[in-house]
Amino acid sequence: MAESRLACRECHYINHGDAQACENCGSSSLTEDWAGYVVITHPERSEIAEEMNVREPGGYALKVR
Repeated sequence: MAESRLACRECHYINHGDAQACENCGSSSLTEDWAGYVVITHPERSEIAEEMNVREPGGYALKVR
């Protein structure tokens, strides 16, 4: 069984399912209701990272509800 993950409503960072706050930005606004997933390894060279305002490497949800 796959572990549930929580997406941050503020920065879209994907957190572990037991997180109380976002590991990336510290927001406590986390949700299981998200879709799509992108891994950004070099945000400084990524057009997707620029579009999403991502500054740190990691996994991000494309759509957060």
